[in-house]
Amino acid sequence: MKTTNVIISGVGGQGSLLASKLLGRLLVDEGYDVKVSEVHGMSQRGGSVITYVKFGDKVYSPIICENEADFIVSFEKIEAVRWAAYLKKGGKIIVNTQEIDPMPVITGAAEYPHGALDTLASLGIVPDSIDALALATEAGSSKAVNIVLMGRLAKYFDIPYEKWIAAIENTVAPKFVEMNKKAFALGYNA
Repeated sequence: MKTTNVIISGVGGQGSLLASKLLGRLLVDEGYDVKVSEVHGMSQRGGSVITYVKFGDKVYSPIICENEADFIVSFEKIEAVRWAAYLKKGGKIIVNTQEIDPMPVITGAAEYPHGALDTLASLGIVPDSIDALALATEAGSSKAVNIVLMGRLAKYFDIPYEKWIAAIENTVAPKFVEMNKKAFALGYNA
């Protein structure tokens, strides 16, 4: 079996690390060899956070290079553009349409670079765009964006829905399980 490469990119505080933990647990439970590597930027200050998740029969390294990602799940539009070069030809990028101002925008040193989806289109990438923030809010918490996006990613995997739900139940704190199951369903059915 070939190795499948997933990049999860976001901004500090969005829950990308929980998303990678959920995905890793699911894949291990499915019998895959899984390697996960987390790269923390200035995550405490809203900086870029990226996680590599590789799985297959045998995985030797967690690192994903340019043109190797089968999937990119981007929690924010600028992050989608930042990591677009890592998407392989025929790969899929899921993009949350949320815009989070990076530090240069917050301090007034720059303007938010609108047009990220147009930039992706100019690169020949057709993103699967989803308003994950609205769906997370509908589920009960704006903090469930990560699980909404995992629900959307699940549409591209040949793993039964029930297995994803079991992974949520085994990964998320018990008091948040029901809300996260709803967020997952909203992302899956969006």
